[in-house]
Amino acid sequence: MRLLRARVRAHEAALASRAAMSAGKNARLFVAIDPPASVREALATWARATASALCSAVARDGGDRRSKTGQLRVLDADTLHLTLCFLGSRPVDEIDALADAIDGLAGRAVPKLSLGAPVWLPPRRPRALAVEVHDLGRPGGALDELQHAVARAIGDTIDWQPERRRFRGHVTVARTRSASRAARRSSVSDARLPPTPQRSFQPERVVLYRSWLAPTGATYEPVAGGALRGADT
Repeated sequence: MRLLRARVRAHEAALASRAAMSAGKNARLFVAIDPPASVREALATWARATASALCSAVARDGGDRRSKTGQLRVLDADTLHLTLCFLGSRPVDEIDALADAIDGLAGRAVPKLSLGAPVWLPPRRPRALAVEVHDLGRPGGALDELQHAVARAIGDTIDWQPERRRFRGHVTVARTRSASRAARRSSVSDARLPPTPQRSFQPERVVLYRSWLAPTGATYEPVAGGALRGADT
């Protein structure tokens, strides 16, 4: 009964958030690639193992291991994605034009992508644990070109400037509940983290998403997408 009530409250909170966002006439938008379900599940499994490893490391360093989720909040597999461009809060009347811009990217050739090393982001004061994503056998290259093409398409459509920092392909799998406490207190380096899954995948679509915020976490609504093709097809 308690679980049912919690789910009802979470649903009501999500609906309230959507109503508030619509009333404000703004939407949080981003453009991303979705790894296939098998890759997302492998990443989520790895993230849970990593959270457990960090919990044990904190205990060895004299910290409190009573709350594993107090260090890392592992994200649901269904929410994992590779962000190409984050647009932030935008007027909802820009969505149709942005959808057309993303549709215009259909047919671009992109090679297979592979999962790489784990990485704390941002590096100086980490708030998230991620897994790098590279072109298979070719770091940068076509993935960077796709990201630049997306940024150009957006910039040609609305008054928006991309981030100045260099694009770094990655999938965020967990977030810290306080500013890098898990990383600092346990002195865990990337070398002590469990090996990341050895997976590769062919990206199928580039998707414009709308993000809905709620106390229980964000949900992502696909708005538009352009189908990609393999580099060898």
